[in-house]
Amino acid sequence: MLSRTTEDYLEAILGLIEEKGEVRIKDVAETLNVRPPSVTEMMQRMTEETLVNHERYGTISLTAKGEKIAKQVRERHEILVKLLRTIQVPEEVAEKDACVIEHELNPKTVEQLRKFVGFVENAPVYPKWIRHFKEYCETGEYPPECRAKQRKASPRRFLG
Repeated sequence: MLSRTTEDYLEAILGLIEEKGEVRIKDVAETLNVRPPSVTEMMQRMTEETLVNHERYGTISLTAKGEKIAKQVRERHEILVKLLRTIQVPEEVAEKDACVIEHELNPKTVEQLRKFVGFVENAPVYPKWIRHFKEYCETGEYPPECRAKQRKASPRRFLG
């Protein structure tokens, strides 16, 4: 398993390649807010792990292995952002939290989250529960049509 830092570098390099086409040490340093010598050191390690191609003072590219991993990391990130936005987490917070969470999830969890987010996004009708939850978040009150069904909310009820 790769380190969180390595995954962050791969994801950043992929984004830069898509944005600029050509990636250099300074681009990665600016994107990740680290010093160029740190990027150089990481590129040496990632070259040894066959994740990137990089020669001194040259451009950086992803190997097939590095690109595959980078796309997986980005997909986990996007799934988490969508999930967090669905439950009304502000976008800036969702982005930051997704960056933290994306490295720690079991692949089975990621797959279930992917299915859930896809289900919600592709539901034939905007699910009422999302609208109800949004109203609850904004007001602290259950919407009128939910009050008849409302049971005393208890976190234990959901823990099985």
